[in-house]
Amino acid sequence: MAELVWQPSTERIAAANLSRFIITVGRDVPAVTDYASLYRWSVDEPAAFWQAVWSFCGIVASQPARSVVENLDRMPGARWFPGARLNFAENLLRFRDDTPALVFWNEQGRQGSWTYGELYSEVSRLASALGAMGVQPGDRVAGFLPNLPQTVIAMLATASLGALWSSCSPDFGTKGVLDRFGQIRPRVLFCADGYRFAGKTFDCLGRVAEVVQQIPQIEKVVVIPYLEPQPDLSFSELAVAWDDLLADQPTQDIDFVQLPFDHPLYIMYSSGTTGLPKCMVHSAGGTLIQHLKELVLHTDLRRDDRIFYFTTCGWMMWNWLVSSLGVGATVLLYDGSPMKPQAGILFQLAATEGMTIFGTSAKYLALVEKEGVQPRRDHDLSSLRAVLSTGSPLAPESYDFVYREIGEDLCLSSISGGTDLISCFALGNPIAPVYRGELQTRGLGMKVEVFDEGGRSVVGEKGELVCTQPFPSMPVGFWDDAEGRKYHQAYFDVYPGVWRHGDWAEVTERGGMIIYGRSDATLNPGGVRIGTAEIYRQVEQIDAVVESLVVGQEWGDDMRIVLFVRLRPGLELDAALEDEIRRLVRRNASPHHVPRKIIQVADLPRTRSGKITELAVRDVVHGRAVKNTDALANPEALKLFENLSQLAD
Repeated sequence: MAELVWQPSTERIAAANLSRFIITVGRDVPAVTDYASLYRWSVDEPAAFWQAVWSFCGIVASQPARSVVENLDRMPGARWFPGARLNFAENLLRFRDDTPALVFWNEQGRQGSWTYGELYSEVSRLASALGAMGVQPGDRVAGFLPNLPQTVIAMLATASLGALWSSCSPDFGTKGVLDRFGQIRPRVLFCADGYRFAGKTFDCLGRVAEVVQQIPQIEKVVVIPYLEPQPDLSFSELAVAWDDLLADQPTQDIDFVQLPFDHPLYIMYSSGTTGLPKCMVHSAGGTLIQHLKELVLHTDLRRDDRIFYFTTCGWMMWNWLVSSLGVGATVLLYDGSPMKPQAGILFQLAATEGMTIFGTSAKYLALVEKEGVQPRRDHDLSSLRAVLSTGSPLAPESYDFVYREIGEDLCLSSISGGTDLISCFALGNPIAPVYRGELQTRGLGMKVEVFDEGGRSVVGEKGELVCTQPFPSMPVGFWDDAEGRKYHQAYFDVYPGVWRHGDWAEVTERGGMIIYGRSDATLNPGGVRIGTAEIYRQVEQIDAVVESLVVGQEWGDDMRIVLFVRLRPGLELDAALEDEIRRLVRRNASPHHVPRKIIQVADLPRTRSGKITELAVRDVVHGRAVKNTDALANPEALKLFENLSQLAD
């Protein structure tokens, strides 16, 4: 039974947005009196629920919908808020006052801030410039950018015109950029002259020059000066400096183009480690209502909050974070390494800026603990109210670290979803307790279940995470997939009419969730299905182990578990450490979880959003080619797993 580690106070519960929402809904639906009854109603009566979210969050639309949803029995195929007309950027720019909208930090500290009024002005000027280029609804605008305020401005200006925004982080190589932007053929490309990471500077313009040569549809390249005040633009005759583009543009009221609820807004990409990245098209309305639901109800975001998520512009958490502007909160941006110039720089940001909501990855929390960082000893974190974690399952020991070293009165919300839905299936609940190692709740309006091997919904058992009912932020399709074959194959080929997400999970008796890892990476030694996170949770408790990766190696007629470990500098894997690892796994998991082979490696391959890629290593171990190494941040690490003598016997 999971241990209770935090309980919200009576005052905190009473002040929460979620409590106000329950009272509001309860006026018309007397059966809704608490969170459990609210969740049941949200999935039993989805039309009524999503209409309530629309009203509660004050979504701005020029024309109301004729109904909430059509074809709810079709998945995919449901259509949300047909007839409504709105603009995503208008909803994020509803405030125009002197409240700080964006505050920007990098490795060198605070770089500046922009009020809501200033943000509106900058978006207005850029929207006019893009409009003068002929950018219109349906066009694509791409950003090969660091996490800068100008990135937010460029996205909002694009969305104000009804064009589609797509971005990836500047650490991608030329092929990685072409694999993404080459598919969607943008008219305008935004880039920076370069970026900084871990104290080093990296040029971007050389790669941009190659990209422009390969994508003839690009008509203009807008260069943001980041490393140099006046970058050399001779790399392309299409290049123009950001300031020069805006120089003659006056601030005026933005003419927000009004479009259908399901009009495309974002093109997002799968990691691309198994082939060309899938291009997922997300709608303006679906993204907006889903993000506002998650921010307002599940994160308890308010106008006076200062919210942060450590993310690049290539991860969906950037899109999620920026939607906080629709609540009027202050968005804190950070670009650079989270560990340089010192391991506690993100906590310095939190203390200096009075951060109230701190978002990061599970891997980051594990890493700072390994580094011996003691955040609240070194920084005043009294403003923090919540810590969010995603990217991979949050180990129970990381719950201990957060409450011991960051703060005792925090709603620690491990959340889980993905780029596929540009949102979450499992989220926080600010009016409910936190249990060690458990995600608090399934998202409101999300009929998330776990199926056993027979396709039956189970509670308290491990199985496939599925969603059995449509939701607004489902992709409207994949790019260049007119007949929907790729879309159907990605989610609906196993259970017709049911979204199969690819996570190995469990719904707990109290309605929370536990994620055990990706189901396509699930281990199956002796016919026992094991989630990789179950092993990581034990191994990474050991001080000598910085991080680990586990795969199943085909061996004879079965599978054996192989564990790779990256140790602290100067340490070597010896028999004593191997015995310690095996004993811990056997005692706290089961004999089935114990790795047959433990091998030390110098590095582990990871995607550009920081996720360790088990499938690529599994392919290398079995002598299979990895289809797209450009999707990896450190593809050279794969060579460490080739032809290992330890795996030959």
